[in-house]
Amino acid sequence: MIKVLIVDDSAFMRNTLSNMISSDSEIQVIGIARDGIEAVEKVASLKPDIVTLDVEMPRMNGIEALKQIMDKNPVPVLMVSSLTTEGARVTLDALDMGAVDFIPKNLSTLSSNIIKIKETLIDKIKKIGKKGLVKGLRKPPAIPLTMPEQSAYTSHRRVSIIAMGSSTGGPKALQNILTLIPKDFPVPIVIAQHMPPVFTGPFAERLNQLCAIEVKEAENGEPIRKGIAYIAPGRGHMSVHRKKLTETLISVSDDRAEYIYRPSIDVLMLSVVENFSGHVLGVILTGLGNDGAKGMKEIKNKGGRTIAESEKSCVVYGMPRVVAEAGLADKVVPLDEIAGEIINSV
Repeated sequence: MIKVLIVDDSAFMRNTLSNMISSDSEIQVIGIARDGIEAVEKVASLKPDIVTLDVEMPRMNGIEALKQIMDKNPVPVLMVSSLTTEGARVTLDALDMGAVDFIPKNLSTLSSNIIKIKETLIDKIKKIGKKGLVKGLRKPPAIPLTMPEQSAYTSHRRVSIIAMGSSTGGPKALQNILTLIPKDFPVPIVIAQHMPPVFTGPFAERLNQLCAIEVKEAENGEPIRKGIAYIAPGRGHMSVHRKKLTETLISVSDDRAEYIYRPSIDVLMLSVVENFSGHVLGVILTGLGNDGAKGMKEIKNKGGRTIAESEKSCVVYGMPRVVAEAGLADKVVPLDEIAGEIINSV
């Protein structure tokens, strides 16, 4: 049984989350807390496998509680986040401090999607709760470094663009990688991270402050340039297309209903390989589900290069597992080695 502690000052939210979580026979809600002080105490006494933690609470808020939990009794924490710009910034702070992921505060109002929300919540709790906290990763250095040369890829074609995809655990993984990319990086990087619309802008801004390269939320119709990392907006799906031989434009659209994840990694990667053929490096990082498998397969089939994050460093070994087990990854390496692989591929 995976033991869950629910922390929220709203009785309605506590009840809603408890009912959702308790519907799965492998999960047990072992306690509730109404504020941060109770949360810290109950994490110590009940020893849950995972915690859902609200941000705005009386006496002690979720951020202060998270600090104390990670300091005294580290445990995987899912932040309960409001879908506002300020909520996004606070949640990103929490992910920096050790929270593994977040769930939307307004999930109780999304009655039309309640089954999907419940399935996703349970899946996250089961995958994260069983594995526990990922330990042993180094903190990214302040100055990007060049990594030593690694073994050769199947393809020897020159890489002209990097396409990356991530989900649960992705924000921290992307920060780990992008902070190591040098300022004069010679090709563009396009990224699809599963995130609500209001989160991708603040996420890109935060990375831009930390990284030597420019990081920005992509805009519809803008040309891509070398040395810039483009974060797909959460409102739809991002793709690229060649306007002419020397110019490639970004397109943001929500008209591909068959792709349930937004922004879709497959949509992005398939468009990249369509326009850059075998001159693509595809990178799939931590996350639930199988988004990115179609894109990585096409990159591989067209003679590009592929990397999957290894189970060792993944918060959730879902998307990379699908790619690795299908034989679509040239290399399966831990997060700490991915930046070096990217640098040495161009």
